[in-house]
Amino acid sequence: MKKIAYILLIPMLLLWGCSDWLDINHDPNNLSEVTNSDALVPIAQVSIANNLMGWDFGFAGAYWSQYMAQNYNASQFKTLEEYSEFEFSSAYSDLTAGTLTDLKKIKEVAIEIEDEGSYLLAEILSIFVWQIITDTWGDVPYSEALMGAEGTYSPAFNKGEEIYADLQKRIDEVLAKDYSTASINPEVDFIFEGDVHKWIQFGNSLKLKLMLRLSETSSYDNAKVLSFVSSADFLKASASVPGSIFEDKDAKRHPMAEFEAGSAGYLTTNVIASKTLLDYLLVNNDPRLNSIYIPSSSGHRGAFQGDFDSPEDSDGNGTLDEDEEYSTMDFAYNMDIPFISLWETEFHQAEVYARAGDHNNAKNHFENGVKASLSAHGIAASTIIESGYAKWVDGTVEQEIKQIAMQKWVANAKYQHWESFIERNRTKYPAVNDIDIAADRKGAWSNFPVGDFTISVKGRTKLQGNLPASAIYPNAVLTRNTSSTVPSQKANVGEKIWWNQKAGK
Repeated sequence: MKKIAYILLIPMLLLWGCSDWLDINHDPNNLSEVTNSDALVPIAQVSIANNLMGWDFGFAGAYWSQYMAQNYNASQFKTLEEYSEFEFSSAYSDLTAGTLTDLKKIKEVAIEIEDEGSYLLAEILSIFVWQIITDTWGDVPYSEALMGAEGTYSPAFNKGEEIYADLQKRIDEVLAKDYSTASINPEVDFIFEGDVHKWIQFGNSLKLKLMLRLSETSSYDNAKVLSFVSSADFLKASASVPGSIFEDKDAKRHPMAEFEAGSAGYLTTNVIASKTLLDYLLVNNDPRLNSIYIPSSSGHRGAFQGDFDSPEDSDGNGTLDEDEEYSTMDFAYNMDIPFISLWETEFHQAEVYARAGDHNNAKNHFENGVKASLSAHGIAASTIIESGYAKWVDGTVEQEIKQIAMQKWVANAKYQHWESFIERNRTKYPAVNDIDIAADRKGAWSNFPVGDFTISVKGRTKLQGNLPASAIYPNAVLTRNTSSTVPSQKANVGEKIWWNQKAGK
């Protein structure tokens, strides 16, 4: 096989992990010559993980999915709950100039040295990252993106529909190849330790995700998706950067744990439980409650979404809301970071069967999804499936979709915050209750709409009673691009992605 040497520029980013591949301390201006893409694979995988549960998507996804609420006596994340114009420029830059550029280099090298396994890994991760990007921002540079070396510095913007069509074409093409003789270096592949077959399973699960995301568009064909689901080999375990690569040391922890470590205290200072999810778990005796939230000394308590700076006594117990003790969230330094979780894949299959009227298969995959989520929290008992609130009930297509979506929302807490935000935009579950908390705080406390989202108290006016639906464009993406295809900046974060067509907020 032909060898190729290329220049490796080590990016300036936090590299968590105990592997030698992540302990490289190269000067970013120092050139290193290598004969394959091994050094880039772990960097790309950790970069994706860092963004999925990092500063932009980890916190925004949690606040907008109503897992977290802003502490009354702090201010760091107030703007998230006020639905301010967030562009998430760090995530955009990291994923494009960093991760996708690295994955492109891996594919180029893989082609030159006929490394089918590395090409499979890099192409699937590239498709995965592009879906995150277009699901977050909508129309973005795509077909001409990552072509600075070829002299294209102002790439054309592509419509989200065009990007999705090409991503589906790419996933079909990469999965159609023969990988019977392919291999991947297990030392650099944190996700599957070089197991090529599991990467094919990941590809199938990703294809299903791409297909189902279009469920509310005119192009969706459930019969076609059902045919694929009936024959494809999907993930049997979550595709994750495992917590075992993290260490309880500075810059080597799970990103959310890193934000809490040392004197930073972003979680204990700023984050309290949202009443939305906490009450749903509490009322329904969900055993995941004490894994997702840590009770205060007086027990579990959640705050109204976006209700900071409010000197009120909502429950009438004589203590102002700002002086109450609330449940908090804790992230272990060695938590897994799923790219595609097992519960996600199972719930996706359940929805396809539900749409086809196949109650039995929908039930089976729904229960598998709930069990996978319970297992992630170290819970073996499945009482909530057998006789509790997660027991499957045959119903209309919409009723079954709601059952699935509600459990997906619970399952994603602490693991897949941004995915939770995006999927709720598609399914519209949890639904939104229009209750005006500020108008009748005591009434809202005693008659809280358990199982529904509420509009943030401080964000209600900003989006005229709607929820966030996308990020605005990073300013640099618009101002530095001279292409005639550059769109106008979005008015706010309430602008919907093209596939977000289901009625509801």
